[in-house]
Amino acid sequence: MLSLGLTGGIAAGKSLLAARFRELGAVLIDADQLAREVVAPGTAGLAAVVDHFGSEILLPDGSLNRAALGARVFSDKTELAALNAITHPLVRAAANALKADAGPGAIVVQDIPLLVESGQGPNYHLVVVAQAPRELRLERMIRDRGMSREDALARMAAQATDEDRAAVADVVLVNDGTREEAVAALDSLWYGRLLPFAENLTVGRAHNSSADGLLGTPRLDAEPASNARMLARLQHAVGEQASISALQPDGAGPSFGVVPLDGNVPELILGALAGAGFFPVSNTSSGATVLASADPGQNARIILAS
Repeated sequence: MLSLGLTGGIAAGKSLLAARFRELGAVLIDADQLAREVVAPGTAGLAAVVDHFGSEILLPDGSLNRAALGARVFSDKTELAALNAITHPLVRAAANALKADAGPGAIVVQDIPLLVESGQGPNYHLVVVAQAPRELRLERMIRDRGMSREDALARMAAQATDEDRAAVADVVLVNDGTREEAVAALDSLWYGRLLPFAENLTVGRAHNSSADGLLGTPRLDAEPASNARMLARLQHAVGEQASISALQPDGAGPSFGVVPLDGNVPELILGALAGAGFFPVSNTSSGATVLASADPGQNARIILAS
């Protein structure tokens, strides 16, 4: 299964991309929908929210008054953090249950507005970010959602910055034109990268870069943000079984060293790296295993010490 995280600032076009992912056949898990379900009347989530914020954030029928709660949390980062601490674990548990029901060859897209803020980037094979210029987003919020400029600015200020989102993004889709242009960009990503990636994961193989003329051509930017994303993803995959480090670039793309920690065997680490989308392609003279990615969009290599 190929697991994607989808995020973007308010009014950047994330919902448009999410809808298109569903049309293309992805299993879409909507964090906003789950966030509503975990605080529905009678749930433990709603009880915890009321315990912290008080009964004044309830409507007469006992359901959550989202407008009243939003007015409190989006102007107060401390209160927003308190709400997130209640709801995020519940949403993640519900999302994991849905993900477990998807088939092995599925492309699962988790639509998470606060993916960056909650530090979930390393959990996914790829993170896709919808982006749009700040003033265009403000214009959309005022025109399409009836918000005042002050309210729109407050909502934006409560979220991660564009720079924060770009730092965790493997793919940035800029939605500053027509809907058709945004959909076309996503379709290109889907057919050119995601479908082959998902197929490679299903059969357990690295992408054959020589087949598309990309052998030896770096496809993952050799820059600090890219290295940091990959390091975080690999460390998340292996947990405490191994240590990860970036190796000196050799002109063929970024490389990472994986060294098993005491008591951990390479075979178990190979399984963890397979889950992250890396599969063996060769061995070195020293007995180390060389792995490459199943992702056609990058050619990072891993050297797993024996």
